[in-house]
Amino acid sequence: MDLAEIARVMRRRWYVLLPGLLLTGVLAAAIIFMLPLKYQSQSTVELLNSQKATVPFDGNPFLSTQTSLTGMADSLGRNLDSDAAKADLAGRGVTDTYDAMIADNAQAPLMWLTVTGTEPDKVLAEDKTLTAYAAERLDQFQTQQSVPQNAMIRMVTIVSPQTPVAQTKTRIEYTVLAALLGLALSLVATFFVEARRRPRPAADADAGPGTDAGRDGDTGRDTDSSREAVAVAVGPSAGRPSAPPTVAPTATPTAEPLRAGTETVRVPARPEPATAQQQAAREPEPESPTVQLAVLPTPGAAPAEQRSSWFG
Repeated sequence: MDLAEIARVMRRRWYVLLPGLLLTGVLAAAIIFMLPLKYQSQSTVELLNSQKATVPFDGNPFLSTQTSLTGMADSLGRNLDSDAAKADLAGRGVTDTYDAMIADNAQAPLMWLTVTGTEPDKVLAEDKTLTAYAAERLDQFQTQQSVPQNAMIRMVTIVSPQTPVAQTKTRIEYTVLAALLGLALSLVATFFVEARRRPRPAADADAGPGTDAGRDGDTGRDTDSSREAVAVAVGPSAGRPSAPPTVAPTATPTAEPLRAGTETVRVPARPEPATAQQQAAREPEPESPTVQLAVLPTPGAAPAEQRSSWFG
């Protein structure tokens, strides 16, 4: 089926395709208006070495980054995702979804603190709260371990919480998915109706007899054995009435028995209709009437003597 045929089917079954497309449009619009639009705000923080560790670098913490700082950032992110931290943040007003993770492709111990919600102003306030809470949790870890103040790892905000940005990707994905699904179902319904309404081809005609003149179409046997053989006997003298024609008995066709395990039904050969000559030979001719004539004597001849049979 080419594109032209598809277009013809769609034009012919428009009453099926059009309602499907309308329902698809309604579904896509419902997703757009009913699915809430989400906003996202993100901040970036970095862990710095302690004041004691930066003495060889003249107190510059950005020159003394160590691998241990990345490990500490990973530990802090896992702690912020714990149930205890979520309950503590919920008490501070952070009720939307948030995430704390190490920044992708970072060359330093950087962390992303992200908050996602439906209200832009609330999302921005929650991101600020999350950033401050992360610094507090870092200090609590080290205080619990009795780390001196000048040896504690510090946190600095590299990127402050940004203005929330609308996240339309998810809604667009759902809308496109619904549109494609509705279009596919509409096309399937259209071609299904086309297949049901299209007229079926007429059944093939019954097969005729075989092409061979003297062969039977089903069994391939010679049909001459089933034909009638007619023999006509003619009297020796033309003066005598002709004897009735003798008709040889007709061979009765017999049905061939079915073989075991086959489904073919064999029909006995049908005798061919007799010709006009054979039909006439079957009917007996009417007998000719016999006429007895008196024998008169020849004129001038002596009458013949009649002898009695009693005296020899």
